[in-house]
Amino acid sequence: MRHWGSQFHEGKRVTIQRVGVIGGGLMGSGIAEVCARAGSSVVIHEIDATAAEAARNRLMTSVERGVERGKLDATEGKAVLGRVTFSTDLADQGDRQLVIEAATENEGVKKRIFTDLDSVVPSDTILVSNTSSIPITRLAAVTGRPEKVVGLHFFNPVPVMALVELVTTVMTSSETTAAVRSYAESLGKSVIEAADRAGFIVNMLLVPYLIGAIRMYEAGVATREDIDAGMRLGANHPMGPLELSDFIGLDTMKHIADVLFDEYKEPFFASPPLLTRMVEAGLLGRKTGRGFYEY
Repeated sequence: MRHWGSQFHEGKRVTIQRVGVIGGGLMGSGIAEVCARAGSSVVIHEIDATAAEAARNRLMTSVERGVERGKLDATEGKAVLGRVTFSTDLADQGDRQLVIEAATENEGVKKRIFTDLDSVVPSDTILVSNTSSIPITRLAAVTGRPEKVVGLHFFNPVPVMALVELVTTVMTSSETTAAVRSYAESLGKSVIEAADRAGFIVNMLLVPYLIGAIRMYEAGVATREDIDAGMRLGANHPMGPLELSDFIGLDTMKHIADVLFDEYKEPFFASPPLLTRMVEAGLLGRKTGRGFYEY
């Protein structure tokens, strides 16, 4: 039997069936897929028709891969695709019960999205951000419903990774927290809960480690290969820190480092000069074909 996530409305538990996703990139399309796999109706919003078509192709490719690998049967894969629609009009989010923002990791962009959503969706709709580092309070503050705003940080690739971080603010209601946790668990995810501090749990621990590896490489302590081999073979990590930085994206790495440094003012959070120069040069890792390694 399918178990749906729930939200509370006027003292009653309401089933969350209609979900919106803002942004159909790698993370957004993955979030839409897991929601659709769980039985939700999903509307993905994109900025234009070209981006919407790219999101559609991204979703189809992922679902087809799941069918090929036996994670889904063909009938279920077709049903998943049938539950997702694509739109370039934000007004199409107007009947959604839960909307997950998965736009670029830029605070100004996210604030504009939350402001616009606040005027489009019903007053009881829960607004969620997939941000990996930006404090949720800043996003909630631009809405008229701060008690209904949380962070839900998924990990890439979303259909595979089991974890989500649930981030609540001092304004988030207990009903909202319970509803979002229930819905995330209905997606088959394990939920860990964090207070609203930049970096949350995972990136607060992970990013200083990755930055430390970049500083080590920058200082000439060891080669990139030996640094990565050291952590793969010595600590049993699936990827070395420089490989992982390339996988995450060096621009994303720098952005998270900047957010953490701005929040805590601790020098070990600051972006190393090498990372800054690589981002300025457009060497962003796997997505551009070159970072610490060539692809």
